[in-house]
Amino acid sequence: MSIAGGYYKAVDAAADVEMNCVQLFCKNNNQWRAKAISNKDVDLFQNALAERKVEAPLCHASYLINLASPKDELWEKSVEGLKVEMERCEKLGIPNLVFHPGAHVEATLEEGIERIIVAIDRLHKELPDCPVTLLLETTAGQGTCIGHKFEHLQSILQGVKDGERVAVCLDTCHIFAAGYPISDEKDFKATFKDFSKLIGFDKLRAIHLNDSKKDLGSRVDRHDHIGEGKIGPEAFGHLLNDRRFKKIPMYLETPKGEEDGVSFDAKNLATLRSLIK
Repeated sequence: MSIAGGYYKAVDAAADVEMNCVQLFCKNNNQWRAKAISNKDVDLFQNALAERKVEAPLCHASYLINLASPKDELWEKSVEGLKVEMERCEKLGIPNLVFHPGAHVEATLEEGIERIIVAIDRLHKELPDCPVTLLLETTAGQGTCIGHKFEHLQSILQGVKDGERVAVCLDTCHIFAAGYPISDEKDFKATFKDFSKLIGFDKLRAIHLNDSKKDLGSRVDRHDHIGEGKIGPEAFGHLLNDRRFKKIPMYLETPKGEEDGVSFDAKNLATLRSLIK
């Protein structure tokens, strides 16, 4: 949800369409700079969460950040950028910060993964008491983006020194586009058997619920409305009725807008709730 006009506005927008959790940006996601968060901002945000009964606020980091970059200048900027976002989350009282692992560009995959590990270790060293957990997001695998295989995230989780401070956010569109089938029940079980073996459900802290405009294994990240894309409604039914995901907060990142006076957010939420047995 948009933070235009104040962080509390995102909470109100979520509650207005009967959402009970919310994801937001802590700053403009396409800029490095950010204005300071005032105590009033924090109070309004926390009061809105309590009054509107919205839980599990989740922050999504800037898309500019690339911890896998082989270019020292961008890597340094990315580490500092993520540090600022962690500090902003802490001030707002947001427990988890999700970010895309990064793209290794002309470097090797292994070098890119190592750069990410070094960056996270440095952040943990510089912010030893920060309670914010960094969530590595599964990716579609466009270009040289890291995170489209569960093994990539496994390597990062195992490589980070303070592993308790890092976890995972799974995106349904991304894993589907990356080549993990989830529509058929048999495929769904096989995919999450792999996830359990390589990452573990104890590391899963958030799920992005998105259908995909592109085909299985396309490696193209294009979100679609629930049940209207290539994934279809069945996969979301499997997910919503699986006890392993019962306490994991789930967030929509589907296209915004409205149709016949009804917001797409409300429509997608109704579709999801209709799938719960």
